[in-house]
Amino acid sequence: MRALRCYIRILILGLLAPSAWAQAQCKKPVYLTFDTGHMEVAPLIAQVLAQHRAKATFFAANEPTKVGDGSLGTHWAPWWRERAQEGHSFASHTLDHTYWRADIPDDGRGVRFKTQASAGAQAGQMQVLTAQQYCQQIQASAQRLAQLTGQPALPLFRAPGGKTSPALLAAARQCGFAHVAWADAGFLGDELPSEKFSNQALLAKALKNIRSGDILMAHLGIWSRKDAWAPAVLEPLLSGLEARGFCFASLKTHPVYQDWIAAHPL
Repeated sequence: MRALRCYIRILILGLLAPSAWAQAQCKKPVYLTFDTGHMEVAPLIAQVLAQHRAKATFFAANEPTKVGDGSLGTHWAPWWRERAQEGHSFASHTLDHTYWRADIPDDGRGVRFKTQASAGAQAGQMQVLTAQQYCQQIQASAQRLAQLTGQPALPLFRAPGGKTSPALLAAARQCGFAHVAWADAGFLGDELPSEKFSNQALLAKALKNIRSGDILMAHLGIWSRKDAWAPAVLEPLLSGLEARGFCFASLKTHPVYQDWIAAHPL
């Protein structure tokens, strides 16, 4: 009987796709996530991920890019489609990269938020959004990702800068989206100034502090950083984590989010 159970387990695992097999065997997972940016390093990041067979979750806004018509524009459509074919996951970063700035006290008109987008027609301007309007920002990115990748986005989002309030998180959950932050050690520092935080120092800190279960966060290009973080740090980081027994899993399997994802399909 024991031999039969072992045979059945081997048979089931053998029928899984390679990515599913890897996730089934993943005992010390970390969760790679990337927010959009100027996209110049996006092809290099994709190459490193493919070399390591590492799966990531991309949080996307339609941000200005060095080449093309925005990170969710037509120029970058093939790039997103290829990542979907490789088995990566996708989630909203709000369409216009809309920062939460403050809650506005309810004066009888419902929950509202002071916000500031860094992309889109209202870039740089302070705006007041209702809960419904903020949800529309989240939904618009998810819908665009579905168009580009041919698969539904996850019912997750990341607020630009990670800036939120309890009222904002509650409003997002009401429209079907759970927020994803990152671990303290998972802040990989690619948005910090190169003059004070060298690539070597960022790599050493990450390899020292990252623990199993951590959500890691970097970007597909940061305008202000002179020494590009990727792939200079990304490749040795993945190699170093693998050498310590870590593996890379999708947020679809994260214990905090997997039930939410199953219950809130887009």
